[in-house]
Amino acid sequence: MSTIKVLLVDDHPVVRAGFQRLLDNDNRIDIVAEASSGQEAVERYFSVRPDVVIMDLSMPTDASVDGVAQAYGGLEAIRVIRAKDSAARVLVLTVMENEPFPAHVVQAGASGYLTKRCAPDELLKAVYEVSEGRTYYAESIRQMILPGGSDSCSPFVKLTKREFQIFSCLAQGKSAAQIAEDMFLSPKTVHAHRANILRKLSISNNSELVHLAIRHNIVEA
Repeated sequence: MSTIKVLLVDDHPVVRAGFQRLLDNDNRIDIVAEASSGQEAVERYFSVRPDVVIMDLSMPTDASVDGVAQAYGGLEAIRVIRAKDSAARVLVLTVMENEPFPAHVVQAGASGYLTKRCAPDELLKAVYEVSEGRTYYAESIRQMILPGGSDSCSPFVKLTKREFQIFSCLAQGKSAAQIAEDMFLSPKTVHAHRANILRKLSISNNSELVHLAIRHNIVEA
C-alpha cells in the first residue's frame, strides 16, 4: 500500500508536533518534511515533491533569503507553488476562518480548507480526499465559498489578489515604501493600488482601512 507523502507547514513547532503525532498514527500517511515559513515551504515542496501540503496561512514573512527580501506568507506560498506546479495539492489548516480568506485561498488554487478546530478524523479524511485529487472544505468554509454564501457579501470580493495582499499589508501598518520593497514593486505602483483599494471599498484613508480590516477579522485590534 503506497503512503501519502505530506509536507507540514506551520511556524509554531508545538503545533507542528501535535499534528505530526496525529498524522503519524495513520500508517497511510508519511510526513516527509516540515517547514516554518512560506519561503521554506516553497523550497521544501520542490525538494521532496509531497503528495499533499498541509499549509498554515498566518506565518511571518521571511525578512530575507540569500540577501533578497521575500514576502511569502501562507497564501503567497500557495500561489508560488501552484504557479510552478499546477498539479500541487494544498490543504489549508488555519485559525483564519472568516471572510475574505476562504475566497482568496480558493482563488490561489488550494484543494482544501480546514480550521484548526476540526476533529482529528476530519483532518485525516481531508488529507485522503486531497491526495486523490478531490477538494475538501469544512462545512463553515463551504458555506462561504458557494455562490450566494456569506462571502458574496464581503466588500473584499471587489479586490484583485494583488490589491487584497496590499490591503492586508496596509492594515498591518506597513508603509507604501515597505510594501514596495517586500513585493518587488515600485512605490508608484503601490500608491496606484492603494488608490484603487480605497475607491473600491468606498473608504478615504488608512484609518478607515484599518477599521474595516479589524471589523472583518483580517487584523486584530
